[in-house]
Amino acid sequence: MFNNLTERLESAFKNLKGEARITELNVANTVKDIRRALVDADVNYKIAKEFTDVVREKAMGEKVLNAINPGQLMVKIVQDQLTELMGGEAADFSITGNPAVILIAGLQGSGKTTFSGKLANYLKSKGKSPLLVAADIYRPAAIDQLMVLGGQINVEVYSERENKDAVDIARNAIKEAKAKNKNVVIIDTAGRLAVDEVMMTEVANIKKAVEPTEILFVVDSMTGQDAVNTAKAFNDRLDFSGVVLTKLDGDTRGGAALSIKYTVQKPIKFVSSGEKMDTLDVFYPDRMAQRILGMGDITSLVEKAQAQFDEVEAKKLEKKIRRNQFDFQDFLDQLQQIKKMGSLKDLMGMIPGIGKAVKDIDISDDAFKGVEAIIKSMTPFERSNPDVINPSRRLRIAKGAGKDISEVNAFMKQFEQMREMMKSMNKMPMGMGGMGALKGMRK
Repeated sequence: MFNNLTERLESAFKNLKGEARITELNVANTVKDIRRALVDADVNYKIAKEFTDVVREKAMGEKVLNAINPGQLMVKIVQDQLTELMGGEAADFSITGNPAVILIAGLQGSGKTTFSGKLANYLKSKGKSPLLVAADIYRPAAIDQLMVLGGQINVEVYSERENKDAVDIARNAIKEAKAKNKNVVIIDTAGRLAVDEVMMTEVANIKKAVEPTEILFVVDSMTGQDAVNTAKAFNDRLDFSGVVLTKLDGDTRGGAALSIKYTVQKPIKFVSSGEKMDTLDVFYPDRMAQRILGMGDITSLVEKAQAQFDEVEAKKLEKKIRRNQFDFQDFLDQLQQIKKMGSLKDLMGMIPGIGKAVKDIDISDDAFKGVEAIIKSMTPFERSNPDVINPSRRLRIAKGAGKDISEVNAFMKQFEQMREMMKSMNKMPMGMGGMGALKGMRK
């Protein structure tokens, strides 16, 4: 995500490397490179120019403190301006009402239906009782897709296969929600391959009929400036309340994320990546600015960890580590929890300094399958007592996992090294200390 933009900005900051002070010349060169980087990321030239004009003005108005060199100061100025450009702070998401109604709009292929499922899953985790509504009466598989997603997250889906009036379906869904005590209704509307009057009229009529609490416009972040232009057309008709950026795990140049708030004056509320139902995050402009500048996002990483790691279980695990009783079952349990946090490459990218190192490395979400196979080929007794695994047991485990004995031996050695490391790190928060060790144990 944003890899090219990150590299271009880092290159721009090199203009100030070794400089003792800020001058008009070195600032001008840096600003010119920043503007080029933004335009290359598919940011509108007018926006890029206004952005860099502000950066230049602030840089020339600053006095460099003894503890801060010009390069560090420029990074801080750019970070603050990127944060401001993307909205400044996380936007509120209103789910008040009886029920709260959320209308989802956007072009076909932008990821509306998948996002609707993710949003339902997110709200369910917050204690809400959502109802998904299949109001796309044109795409043949739309209802079926929403049904499948609803089944995955155990959320009811309202549909009327024979009814070809989307407005009527939406109205009936509200009645259904009230009858079944559902406190949130998420309406997945139809999209088109391009903006057209029929689509706009239909979604505007749905809005008028159900008076939604939130109208979210879903944008494929890989489409860059085109997405921003489409957002403007939708906003002119719908006056939506917020934007959702999808497919952030793809080859995203950054144009949509950086331009859309400026263009339509509506905040980005959520970002989504991948197809899994738990890959939805609230959008924080300051955190995104940090990631764009290669600083990682340790706050989001900690929040993901806290959402998955049980405090009581973590304390039990800490005691086991202190006593050097950490076993293969503990390792497997921790591995499963880390996998629930999302894409391994995305997680590593949140660690400051690591994102750049792994950007060209293909890290599969199945990277630990070999390790899991080895552990699952052990008996429960062996998992709880690593020291009893002698050469004959290793040979049996290797055959059961479909691995060569050398792979099992290497894993056992790495596991012992990790146990020793974790003993020395037992004062760290549980669940996070083992991530570095896990990196080296993929098979």
